[in-house]
Amino acid sequence: MKTNSSFFLTAKKFWRTVVSKETNPDIEKLQQQVDLHKRLLNIFHAGEYYYYVFSMHITQFDIMSDHVKNVLGYESEELTVDLFMEIIHPDDKPYFLNFEYKVVEFFKSLPLEKVPYYKVQYDLRLRKKNGSYIRILHQAVQVDYDKENYYRTLSIDTNITHIKPEGNPCFSLIGLDGEPSYYNIQDNFFKKSFDLFTRREREILKEIIEGKTSLQIAKKLFISHYTVNSHRRNIMEKAKVNTPLELVSKSIKEGWI
Repeated sequence: MKTNSSFFLTAKKFWRTVVSKETNPDIEKLQQQVDLHKRLLNIFHAGEYYYYVFSMHITQFDIMSDHVKNVLGYESEELTVDLFMEIIHPDDKPYFLNFEYKVVEFFKSLPLEKVPYYKVQYDLRLRKKNGSYIRILHQAVQVDYDKENYYRTLSIDTNITHIKPEGNPCFSLIGLDGEPSYYNIQDNFFKKSFDLFTRREREILKEIIEGKTSLQIAKKLFISHYTVNSHRRNIMEKAKVNTPLELVSKSIKEGWI
């Protein structure tokens, strides 16, 4: 895809509304930010994943992890922003533009002190180097910004084809540390979503989706195995599902995670 394509230019137009200049990236500090966010934020991996740091002003990847080859088949230096835009499934490109527009509008209206407490999340299909398509869950946080500009975002793309093989893309804005969330946004209005789960249940839901057993969850969260099982029952009842697989599938579809 050429960089003057209407699809690329439309997305670029959105991004330019939140950044008016470029800064020289400190790759070492960016990598430290990547490591910090991967450890601390509510980012889950229900499959193979790769991560990258995207510079909005010059529309390029400052960092692209080598894991991208395992997911998409491309070498890290091979996957440019141009190529990334090209391999989005044609039917998902309107969703991508709509989601990115909503992301930009949301963060433009967000107070600076609230920025660290929000995660962007949506799914779409990407074409691998071998020509087949997979569905990825895109999760993004801001890692380089000030009160006037959003320079860079950290994104983690996880292969969720085995969880959501079909269906329309879903978009959510996830609030962290008590901030309100906006699940499965269907329009341009950001309505606060009723949080179905308690904070502890949400922690356990994340671990369930990652395939952890009750014993593993108990050990990680320093609670008893019986407490974990009690939370699991409550989660299943609230979600109105009968099996862990149904829970994972519905969580992805509804944008709960």
